[in-house]
Amino acid sequence: MAGPRVVIIGAGVVGAALADEISARGWTEVTVVDQGPLPATGGSSSHAPGLVFQTNSSKTMTELARYTVEKFCSLDVDGKPCFLQVGGLEVATTPERLAELHRRHGWITAWGIESRLLTADECVEQHPLVDRDKVLGGLLVPTDGLAKAVLAVEAQIRRATERGVRFLARHEVLDVLKADGEVTGVLTDQGEIPADIVVCCAGIWGPKIARMAGMNLPLTPLAHQLAWTGPVPALAGQTEEAVRPILRHQDADLYYRDRYDAIGIGYYGHRPMPISADDIRAFDDDAEMPSVLKFTEDDFEPAWAETQSLLPSTREAKIEEGINGLFSFTTDNFPLLGESPDVKGFWVAEAVWVTHSAGVGRAMAEWLVDGHCSSFDLHECDVNRFEPHQLSPEYVLARDCRNFEEVYDILHPLQPSGDPRPIRTSPFHARQQEHGAFFLEAKGWERPQWYEANAGLVAGRTIPTPNDWAARFWSPVVGAEAQATRETVAMYDMTALKRLEVSGPGAADLLERLCTGKVAKSVGSVTYTLLLDHDGGIRSDITVARLARDLFQVGANGNLDLDWFTRHLPADGTVQVRDITPGTCCIGLWGPLARKVLQPLTDEDFSNDGLKYFRAKRAYIGSVPVTAMRLSYVGELGWELYTTADQGQKLWDTLWQAAEPLGGVIAGRGAFNSLRLEKGYRSFGTDMTYEHDPYEAGVGFAVKLDKGDFIGKAALERRKSDVRRKLTCLTIADPHSVVLGKEPVYDGDRAVGYVTSAAYGYTIGKGIAYAWLPTELTTPGTTLHIGYFDQRVEAAVAEEPLFDPTMSRLRG
Repeated sequence: MAGPRVVIIGAGVVGAALADEISARGWTEVTVVDQGPLPATGGSSSHAPGLVFQTNSSKTMTELARYTVEKFCSLDVDGKPCFLQVGGLEVATTPERLAELHRRHGWITAWGIESRLLTADECVEQHPLVDRDKVLGGLLVPTDGLAKAVLAVEAQIRRATERGVRFLARHEVLDVLKADGEVTGVLTDQGEIPADIVVCCAGIWGPKIARMAGMNLPLTPLAHQLAWTGPVPALAGQTEEAVRPILRHQDADLYYRDRYDAIGIGYYGHRPMPISADDIRAFDDDAEMPSVLKFTEDDFEPAWAETQSLLPSTREAKIEEGINGLFSFTTDNFPLLGESPDVKGFWVAEAVWVTHSAGVGRAMAEWLVDGHCSSFDLHECDVNRFEPHQLSPEYVLARDCRNFEEVYDILHPLQPSGDPRPIRTSPFHARQQEHGAFFLEAKGWERPQWYEANAGLVAGRTIPTPNDWAARFWSPVVGAEAQATRETVAMYDMTALKRLEVSGPGAADLLERLCTGKVAKSVGSVTYTLLLDHDGGIRSDITVARLARDLFQVGANGNLDLDWFTRHLPADGTVQVRDITPGTCCIGLWGPLARKVLQPLTDEDFSNDGLKYFRAKRAYIGSVPVTAMRLSYVGELGWELYTTADQGQKLWDTLWQAAEPLGGVIAGRGAFNSLRLEKGYRSFGTDMTYEHDPYEAGVGFAVKLDKGDFIGKAALERRKSDVRRKLTCLTIADPHSVVLGKEPVYDGDRAVGYVTSAAYGYTIGKGIAYAWLPTELTTPGTTLHIGYFDQRVEAAVAEEPLFDPTMSRLRG
């Protein structure tokens, strides 16, 4: 036996995959418990229809699916395959869906998986049951197919068992045992099992199990309809289970699969049917499996009518059986992976469908054994990503049900996320409403995208209108606000930026150990720096301001940064970390006239000598105490001005009364994004993530290898000399060809990379797109093309930054 004692709760596709993957890495003192029999335990895996479509807007989710396909293709049980690679076909019955299939083709191409766009005739060639007159075209992914979930569970159980893993069927978990904040085991109805690590892979029962460890899991089980026809005459004599591609008709929330001479029909178009994990019954031999609820025929009637229209041969058949099967949904459609913030050793791998199961098993095994996951970027999936309000029962239920309703909808990248809203409002909210703010949501905050009060600024300016898709959730006011920022001065609400306070006699030492830059400098210093994982991947980019000897303010990217700091706190209590975001607010005052606005309002010296670039100090702006940091993410002179929430509106009014007579404006996030791309500023989570190192991402300047040791330093020293890809600036001459991100980049006919952030540069008069490219294609002047829907948009590699390369405007 090797490794710590591990108990995995749940022997479905995720638990079985984790047991297989973790034992293959040498941890074999592993016990897997499940309340049901093996291998069909009664959870979602036992009734899953098995359709595996790899296409996803998330690179991570596609890669998890790709690994699942590859692994399942290699598995069999006594010669019976665990995957039927029949391909996956999505069809369009409307022009809007056809355009969406081009966008999806772009994603899957960007992520490196083969796919083909099909004509209507080619769709019928692939799936002859489809009505030629109904479809306009399709998208085929040849490596998609049908996962035989129960067989895959059995195959992985066999492999893990051969390595010494113990599987205990019909063991109901009654409690997760803990002592001094650490896991000690699990209590089952047949006794205790000691453990150093417990991993909850309980699926739809996940919230119930997690609660035993004091963890609030934002997951809702929802029923999803699956029906089977009787014999379809057109399929008579089919001796193989599946010979046609799995089929999605997303315009009607439907999918289909073969089963010999019958067809399975899955439907998402019905009303959401949530159920509490506490109300799902345990496994009972005398009843239907607990993850299956009674089929509601009335809900299925529209699906059957549409099926007979798309697949006319089904008119000669009838529905013979159906279920309302339970699956897990989350508030952002990503899995819940990682360790509890409160109980050491309690981990979850939840809200994982069959499509991604083996990939998640591998990711979790790497994370547990190596301390980090090297195969996948998991920042979107980390269970600790949520803000407190995102864990409230009302929020979780509302967003999970909405995600069920939208599962096949065409969603714009800026699509508002719906109720409950508003949740978080800055102290400036009333003033923003007065100026006609168009709000989008950012981590629960209502954040203005632009202000209709600035509509008069548009006249006389050159602000090209982008294409129809890019013009959604856009206004020409965005361009006017961006140009006005460069001309005069603008106020930006930066309250949604996460702010952490790190304090105590050990604060400087902790930050030096976590950060790539030297942050323990003089009081008043501000440092742009990175947080790295042990493999040198970027976990975050942050600013660290030293406000006193033992007091630092960190500008962070989200709750994962707070979680990272908290997990690395010294045991002696010499450092405290707290989230100060809710009680504070921030205005970015930026533009060439920013000093003319600010200096008359204060007795402090805000000249260039009085407060240099990347320095901070305390001051009074009028009657408002602020912490002023001379930073600017729009590339103009100015400051981030922080105060407490109770004085935020007063700060806003004070600044606005001084700025308005000088031609100042208030500006939104649309302008901010354009301006920051003109300066080449990276956005964590979009431009760079865990899978990238600083030298690839163009932020190597934030790494000081000559300082003391820090997390990731040793890995960086190995990676520094082997940079094979780079985050690269591209410009687009056509003012109407504005891309939005995640599009493939082509060198000739070869897909070579993908776009991260993009916007129109209203100062430089060109479109801007940052993209990950192989180093040999990053020479300025290189011509490439971006795949945008059904177009190829010409783009050229450019030197960066595109605006003010000498930094004279920032430092003036």
